[in-house]
Amino acid sequence: MPVTSSPTPSRASARITLTLATLAMIGPFTIDTVFPAFGRIGTEFGASEVGLQQLVSAYLAAFAVMSILHGPLSDALGRKPVTIGGLVIYLIGMFGSILAPGLGGLVALRVLQGMSAGAATIVSRVVIRDMFAGPEAQRLMARVMMIFSVAPALAPILGGWLLLLGDWRWVFAGVGLYGVVTLVLTALLPETLPRDQRTPLRLRSLLGSLVHVGRSPVMLRIASASALGFAAQFLFIAGASIIVDRLLGLGEQDFWVLFVPLIIGMMSGSWVVGRAAAVVPRPRLITIGYLAAILAALVNLLLVAVSPAPDGTISPALIPLVAGPMLLAFAVSLVFAPIQLEVLDLFPHERGAAASLGTFFSLVLNALLAGVIMPIVSTSLLAVGTASLLFAAGGTALWVWHLAATRGGASAVAPAGA
Repeated sequence: MPVTSSPTPSRASARITLTLATLAMIGPFTIDTVFPAFGRIGTEFGASEVGLQQLVSAYLAAFAVMSILHGPLSDALGRKPVTIGGLVIYLIGMFGSILAPGLGGLVALRVLQGMSAGAATIVSRVVIRDMFAGPEAQRLMARVMMIFSVAPALAPILGGWLLLLGDWRWVFAGVGLYGVVTLVLTALLPETLPRDQRTPLRLRSLLGSLVHVGRSPVMLRIASASALGFAAQFLFIAGASIIVDRLLGLGEQDFWVLFVPLIIGMMSGSWVVGRAAAVVPRPRLITIGYLAAILAALVNLLLVAVSPAPDGTISPALIPLVAGPMLLAFAVSLVFAPIQLEVLDLFPHERGAAASLGTFFSLVLNALLAGVIMPIVSTSLLAVGTASLLFAAGGTALWVWHLAATRGGASAVAPAGA
């Protein structure tokens, strides 16, 4: 529906908000619910720690590659058909995992899940911007993010509970049922892109929109800044199985120790973003978030350096070790929703393509975090914290460059070569 005829977020139905959040939560549920099952999967298939990490990196890599197409397809076919089609394929991959004969087959099915899950995650963000503009869009994005923030904490806890029912296959069955509920809710959503505003469904047109968006230096700067900033927090999520199991010495039922502080940080940051929507200009809020991320990363390093080594038990001694990631989650949440809207507002007539490319940068980096970077820096919590600080600093540097290049951060499309 056109923005001018859409309701304000205060009148948006709880069902629409919940459905958009449910779509956004597909990604965290697909990644994090499986973490507690890594030990059992490794035992059954004789897989190493590095091999098991490919269950995350393969999913993220496939998600990244296909994310390039989900947005442009939604510009051509409409938001709802692309989302529903992606969910159907996702469910095939999820329930198929129950029958996987070995680690190779399971990784292949994770690729199928990654190829299709982006239709839900990416298009749900575009729907928000289809329906609302300005502070209203930021408020709804923040509201969705507050609900979405529950997923990273709830997912591994749910995975641990599902393992009480039987082997690791119960985890994939449980996430599959979540996908079925999401599919039903999505079928009840309205279509937000009228037919007269859609782009032609031709390969040349789809690729042309991607090239147009991808040639913008402003887009490249903002998307890269967003990816690096989010990586400062996502490093702890991508490596959760290593952090909880090996570095903290805890068990498969104890992922809540890491994820509950993360959810507190994310929800608190999202709440602040919603409250600040009409008070703090978007570029200024993003700047505050990046500076806060650097400060949080430094605090995390200090807390890790002065804390005693974990003894494998859940005790107050763990609080300093998870307080740093919580502060990082808060700071990154100040950036996430506003910078997503910055990306979408660069190309108002090609929002799907902008959302796809903006997400692509983060997904490629996230795949590298899970499959390459985390195994390298997982020698200690201090090494993980140092890597997080470098990502926060890199994102901040790119954002400052963007502000300088656009003379105060005006969100305008820069032509190629500008």
